[in-house]
Amino acid sequence: MTEVVAALIWEGNRFLACQRPEGKKRALLWEFVGGKVEKGETPEEALVRECREELDITVAPQSIFMEVVHEYPDITVHLTLFNAVIAEGTPKMIEHNDIRWLTAEEIDQYEFCPADKEILEKIRETKK
Repeated sequence: MTEVVAALIWEGNRFLACQRPEGKKRALLWEFVGGKVEKGETPEEALVRECREELDITVAPQSIFMEVVHEYPDITVHLTLFNAVIAEGTPKMIEHNDIRWLTAEEIDQYEFCPADKEILEKIRETKK
């Protein structure tokens, strides 16, 4: 199983969503910023590194919002989604095809990675 971390970053009533680049697995699907935990890293360290690499921001990981295990045809992931705040910088499109700030009401207008479905349901419930 592959350990993956991601950040749930809010700006007011909107959260940050990123569109995967073309040419990668699950291309053009939307996701939360993050990636694989590398050997020797804590999940929090991996999250800080991934956010720096992908969006050129420094995040401060906070509590765990949710954990999900999802089996894709090519990989099984254990995804830990952290509540996080931007400590420094403004998100830039370095690796993604697009980045957007979405409200819970806008979720259905975007096609997210299957591993994120349960998380999106929880976001909808908590924002009612």
